[in-house]
Amino acid sequence: MPSPRAYVYIVCCRDGTLYIGTARDIAQRLAQHDAGKGAKYTRSRGPVKLLWSEGPMTVSRALRREYQLKQLTRPQKESFIAGTLVLKLPRRSPRRRRP
Repeated sequence: MPSPRAYVYIVCCRDGTLYIGTARDIAQRLAQHDAGKGAKYTRSRGPVKLLWSEGPMTVSRALRREYQLKQLTRPQKESFIAGTLVLKLPRRSPRRRRP
């Protein structure tokens, strides 16, 4: 069975703030944000505009990428969106072996 696919995306809200999320279908997720049924953060800040997306990738890898991007400062996020800041996709940490 193929693993589920997911995308990571960055949107700009009406108030100029950035929101980072993951979705299996970006178009459907953006429609949810615009309808006020998406994330709690974007409910009062819609409509949103898609600035950047990446994928498809496994769900776990998309969640790791989302976390990585959320750790950036606003200027770093803007540089990343513009393509001047390059970040490698985070790799899965090696499994610890039991003795």
